[in-house]
Amino acid sequence: MLDFLFLILFCWLFFKAIVLCLKAAWGLTKILASILFALAVPALIGCLLFAGGLLLLLPVGMMGLALLMLKSCT
Repeated sequence: MLDFLFLILFCWLFFKAIVLCLKAAWGLTKILASILFALAVPALIGCLLFAGGLLLLLPVGMMGLALLMLKSCT
């Protein structure tokens, strides 16, 4: 009978330990995800601005070249 009681106690303790591990892992995952998000969003914005700036560089350069040609003609 005492063995059965210890078996129930250890099963309960094992279940509680697994629940605690899952809660700790979930909390650590949220912390790491928020740090990664805080680092990735500015990098993403910078990359998008850089890529968008490269796309806008050609028309702006063409307009500047046209203005230089007009100034040199007058």
